[in-house]
Amino acid sequence: MIDNVNIAPALISRPGLTVVGKTVSLREPLDRKRNYFIIKRVFDIFFSLFFISLVLSWLLPLVALLIKISSRGPVFFFQKRIGHGGKSFTCFKLRTMVINSEADTRQASDDDHRITGIGWFLRKTNIDEFPQFFNVLLGHMSIVGPRPHMHADCAKFASVLPGYKFRNMVKPGLTGLAQIKGYHGPTTTLNCVLMRYHWDNYYIRNISWGIDCKIIFQTIIQRSIAIGKFALGNLQAKKNCLNDSLA
Repeated sequence: MIDNVNIAPALISRPGLTVVGKTVSLREPLDRKRNYFIIKRVFDIFFSLFFISLVLSWLLPLVALLIKISSRGPVFFFQKRIGHGGKSFTCFKLRTMVINSEADTRQASDDDHRITGIGWFLRKTNIDEFPQFFNVLLGHMSIVGPRPHMHADCAKFASVLPGYKFRNMVKPGLTGLAQIKGYHGPTTTLNCVLMRYHWDNYYIRNISWGIDCKIIFQTIIQRSIAIGKFALGNLQAKKNCLNDSLA
């Protein structure tokens, strides 16, 4: 793996490979990994079925109740995202915001007033993205790959960085190399766009089972830590409130 770095736009590698003085499409080496993609799809199906039956079967009804209690509106949020080959698909999420007209055009920020109380927890722990295991099962996504963007963001990032849509050469993922490197959530700076593209580019050029396994393992660790920190933070806040009331 490559260490985190700040990277200038001029240093971001563009799609295409040079082999013995001849430029070839990156599609060519990906096509040679046909067996890898077949096995990857089989893994996606079994892993998503396993997670849906063992976790989502009881977690979704519980979270759905909390969402309905916290605010008016549907439990699920459906949004058009850019998928493999630039094709559009409906991405499934748990609703974390109040109903608003900017849901498909404006990214959420850390102090976004649109996010509900339970929504903060769902977003911090990424539980709001768990319904995307159904997208994986349907073949829209994979467990590992570049995160899918909504149409507005994809167009905006592509205007900043020519060749950005190159990341659509593989299926989008529930998690990816950019995410475990810390580039998840709102994309607020040019460097965030460049770094996400850098890691997505690196992943596609070096795609393998070894990298996939490392990403899955690291994602599990990071999400477990995030849930633990959120729980400890709430516990500490309640303890402070109790101390203040007794003072």
